[in-house]
Amino acid sequence: MIRGTVLIDRERCKGCELCVNACPHHLLHLSPQLNMRGYHPAELDDAAADCTGCALCALVCPDVVLTIYREPARLRRAA
Repeated sequence: MIRGTVLIDRERCKGCELCVNACPHHLLHLSPQLNMRGYHPAELDDAAADCTGCALCALVCPDVVLTIYREPARLRRAA
């Protein structure tokens, strides 16, 4: 299975929850802490490494605060 991760610019996130609703694996949620702008930013909860890097969350983000990384296939085969 392809593995990925999501980096979130917490200070620019407005907590609209579009990415939370778009994640097919339900790995995103809103943080209980506020950012400097007073919003609850999105957070990735991927302790089980279930993120595939599908980028659906990034596609729906109106503020482009998500960066998606996918693990190259050659690294997965070596592990």
